[in-house]
Amino acid sequence: MTSPAPSKANAAASGPADKEAHKPSNFLRQIIEKDLAEGTYGSRRWGGSPGDAAHHAAGQPDPARVRLRFPPEPNGYLHVGHAKSICLNFGLARDYGGVCHLRFDDTNPEKEDTEYVNSIKDAVQWLGFGWDNKSPAGHESNLYQASDYFDFMYRAAEYLIEAGHAYVDEQTVEQMRISRGDFAHPGTDSPFRSRTPEQNLARFREMRDGLHEDGSMVLRAKIDMASPNINLRDPAIYRIRRAHHHHTGDKWCIYPMYTFAHPIEDALEQITHSLCTLEFEDQRPFYDWLLDRLCEGGLVATPHPHQYEFARLNLTYVLTSKRKLAQLVYDHKVSGWDDPRMPTIVGLRRRGYTPEALQLFAERIGVTKSDSWIDYSTLEGALRDTLDPIAPRAMAVLDPIKLVLTNWDAVMGAGKLDDCSAPVHPHHPELGKRSFKIGKEVWIERTDFEETPPKGFFRLFPGNKVRLKYGHVIECTGCSKDANGNVTEVQATLIPDTKSGTPGSDAVKVKGVITWVGVNDAVQAEVRLYERLFVEAHPDAGGKDFIENLNPNSLKVLQAVVEPSLAAAKADDKFQFERHGYFAADRVDHAAGRPVFNLAVGLKDSWGK
Repeated sequence: MTSPAPSKANAAASGPADKEAHKPSNFLRQIIEKDLAEGTYGSRRWGGSPGDAAHHAAGQPDPARVRLRFPPEPNGYLHVGHAKSICLNFGLARDYGGVCHLRFDDTNPEKEDTEYVNSIKDAVQWLGFGWDNKSPAGHESNLYQASDYFDFMYRAAEYLIEAGHAYVDEQTVEQMRISRGDFAHPGTDSPFRSRTPEQNLARFREMRDGLHEDGSMVLRAKIDMASPNINLRDPAIYRIRRAHHHHTGDKWCIYPMYTFAHPIEDALEQITHSLCTLEFEDQRPFYDWLLDRLCEGGLVATPHPHQYEFARLNLTYVLTSKRKLAQLVYDHKVSGWDDPRMPTIVGLRRRGYTPEALQLFAERIGVTKSDSWIDYSTLEGALRDTLDPIAPRAMAVLDPIKLVLTNWDAVMGAGKLDDCSAPVHPHHPELGKRSFKIGKEVWIERTDFEETPPKGFFRLFPGNKVRLKYGHVIECTGCSKDANGNVTEVQATLIPDTKSGTPGSDAVKVKGVITWVGVNDAVQAEVRLYERLFVEAHPDAGGKDFIENLNPNSLKVLQAVVEPSLAAAKADDKFQFERHGYFAADRVDHAAGRPVFNLAVGLKDSWGK
């Protein structure tokens, strides 16, 4: 059983006022609301697709009140931090009557792959969002690739050269590093900085035509080598790189730098609010400088986009570095990108997380301007709160030992089985009941028996009475052991006329209630218990080797027994195993006749206790 899929997030044609009123405010919402009130972007036109200033000028007034974008680089699988960004960008577009573009920032050909493109699209849609939008102008698919803009980026670079705002530098990487200076010292001009626009344009076209070696020269913006912001000290905007691109093939041997490409992508797509994390704050002056120059040349429309920064997600016990996550995969520390211990969206999904849980998590942590750490329990709490109202209940015994009711034949009849039932969900009687049988032998948890019980132990020990949940009251009489003294079987007697739901059920008072599964109709199942992947909250802090902080107990595989209702479970179905936690039928390995369940989250936060 899973909860209904959330509605698509983009709603250019729908009214946003009712949604705005119920959302908690944050500084980004305040910025958007101020811009809408002041009509900051009210004059924008939309040509129906990304394009230059002339393309949009020929279009209609933009039907979207705001345009945002989620621009992942397709060089890996998205993680929980990306989930926050997806919910933020698509959610704001939804709430303010706008649209959010999904743009693949594929300007680096070396690490990108169509596998990652497909995984990103799947993740966005699974989270409940989409890029297909309806507007007064008709249907619009806002799915874009930055590599489709390479022609315009090249045109923009030539314009900067002709306007005296860019030059080709032939210094070595080390020479450029030294001449750039540092925070205490201004940079020094490159000896190639004084070339004429004509000389630079000829050299740049030679770069384009493959006449020079990789790394032998770069195109740099000409800004201010003495700027206190080192990012404005003539940053590189194009480099030579002979690499096959997954989308454009071998058409190009020069590629734009990210800091050059990103603002252009936003401008061509008429983005209003370009949201990114705090590490890009120092790049904002170059973002504005570049778009100001291109607006002056009439290449991109005005008003151009504005960049706003928010704090990235820092989650304890989690790594979100793509490089480090890849190391875990390729060094076989985990089973793959979708290993349920991984913070990737595919991993969380396989673990048992729902789109609603991740959306709730993103809403609860909010948006701030300063970095802080979110405790992992906040993520787990969001999952509990979304699964509790919808997850069907079931009984499971994870570490089974046999309990024999020695007087069963005398009380109930030899070979007889008694019918028991329980609600599918305790708060949703309309979902009906689930049925199972009790007989002479049942499976119980090994930890539910103690021959010599500790203080406060109310479950099975010789002479104590407990209730088999939804069944009868029993009294423990003893146990059997093997040659090594290990308990192999527990014995008890059935107390007649105490079955749950019958008039005599309250005749015998007990302090303990235990779950069980009947031997006769038990379903064998593999159960995978997951804990946090790392034993330290900050596994790579201070340069630590995060591999050394892997939790050796992050996965335990058990051969369990579950009640018969779970024989019909389908992959991805979610359940609450009573007493144990919330479990999901594994979406990869679960199959009819071979059930596999993953622990998604326990019933309560018990980490470190």
